[in-house]
Amino acid sequence: MIERISQFIQNQGISVRSFEQSISASDGMIRRAINNKTDIQSKWLSAIAENYPHLNLEWLLTGKGPMLKETSQSIPTINRHCQGAPYYNVDFIGGFDLVLNDQTANPDYYINFEPYNKPGVVWCNITGHSMEPELNNGDYIALKEMTDPVQYLPYGEIYAIITENYRTVKRIGKAAEKDFVRLIPTNKSPEYSPQDIPVSMILKVYAVLGSMHRLF
Repeated sequence: MIERISQFIQNQGISVRSFEQSISASDGMIRRAINNKTDIQSKWLSAIAENYPHLNLEWLLTGKGPMLKETSQSIPTINRHCQGAPYYNVDFIGGFDLVLNDQTANPDYYINFEPYNKPGVVWCNITGHSMEPELNNGDYIALKEMTDPVQYLPYGEIYAIITENYRTVKRIGKAAEKDFVRLIPTNKSPEYSPQDIPVSMILKVYAVLGSMHRLF
């Protein structure tokens, strides 16, 4: 079963840590099970079913049938009736923080797409090429603000980061110097390279829960 959970996580385009967080599992629990090829306790099945209603449980348990239920829930749709998570037509790199700090700002519409229909999740755009091919210029990205101190966030995951001077989306890794973190681009082109910045510079961090190409 753990192999199918791994397949499902990859299918959804989310990180293992995001999946763990969504079912309130401890950091590394699912990752260790995947690496060691051991199944998880049965109590986690109800959490998975609750948070991922479009997942076909028969496939998860037995491998029979399709991975996803054949319902419209697995297909993203847009609406203006507060169904799903709000979408703001702004780029994270330019204007996102201003929108969220404006109490009068209204979303352009809502994107109804499990498993991102969660309190606190918002959609916006990403520009630039530093995270390609994982995140492409113009993609929608689903974000949720993190309240844990930056130094305690799991390394190796993708975050949207705000400082006083800029906004960026990068994978966070461990820096050589104390009280620094390393911002790591996915794009291997010479113009993109890792950068170490002090934790004190970071004002806000958002987990990048997932992304999708423009469908509408």
